Amino acid sequence: MLIINADDWGRSVAETDAALGCYQEGRITSVSAMVFMEDSERATELAKENDLDVGLHLNFSEALTGRNYPVELGEYHKRTIRYLMGNKYAQLLYNPILRQEFAFSYQAQAREFVRLYGKPPSHIDGHHHLHLCANILLSKIIPAGMKMRRNFSFWPGEKSPLNRAYRALVDGWLARRYQLTDYFFDLAQCLQGKKLDRMATLAKSNNVELMTHPIVRMESDYLMSNQFQAMLQRLEIGGYALV
Repeated sequence: MLIINADDWGRSVAETDAALGCYQEGRITSVSAMVFMEDSERATELAKENDLDVGLHLNFSEALTGRNYPVELGEYHKRTIRYLMGNKYAQLLYNPILRQEFAFSYQAQAREFVRLYGKPPSHIDGHHHLHLCANILLSKIIPAGMKMRRNFSFWPGEKSPLNRAYRALVDGWLARRYQLTDYFFDLAQCLQGKKLDRMATLAKSNNVELMTHPIVRMESDYLMSNQFQAMLQRLEIGGYALV
C-alpha cells in the first residue's frame, strides 16, 4: 500500500489549504499536523470536516506561531531550538541537560493534539525529522506501539556505508518498539532522482510512505498531474490508519 502523507498541516493557512486541495482530489491520503502554530485551530476543523487521517508532526526546531501555548513550553521550546539548530550533529547526541525540555515539549504537543482532534494521532513524525533525534529516541517518551515514521530509504550507492549503517541501526531500534512502514521516500527526491517507478513497484507488495509538501509548486504540480493519477490507479493507497 502507498501512503501519500502531506507534512506541515496547520503550520500556515497556505500550507493547510495546499494539502487540503490535494486531499480533496484524491492525491494524498493523510497529513501530519503541527500544533501551537498559526493555522492549527482552523486546520483541525478542516480535518474533521473532510474526515482526514491525521498524525502528529512534532516540532522541536521552529518557533511556535500560535497565540495560546503554555509559557513554560515557550521557554523550553526555545532551548531545544537553540540546541538542535546550533550544530548539525546535535540531533545525534543525547543531551541530558535538556531531558526535561524535550519531555515537556513532547507531552505538551501530544496533549494539545488530543485536545484539538479528540483522539490520538494516527502516526507520529517530526518537523525536519527530529522525532528521530537522540533525546527523543533514547528517552522513550513516545509510547511503544505507536505508528512512527522511519528513516529515509535509499538505493544502494546513494549514501555512504556509514550513513546507511547508522540509519539501519536506528530503524532496527524503532522496529522493536514502534510500528513502521517498510519504506519511506520523499517526493521531491524521487522526482529529482527519477525514482518514482521503483517506489511504485515496492508499494505493490510493501507498505510505503511517500512524504510531500504540497506548498512546493513542483510537488503540487506533480501530485495533480495525470501521470501521478495514472500511477495511483495501479496501486492500493490509504492512510496510516490502514497500516
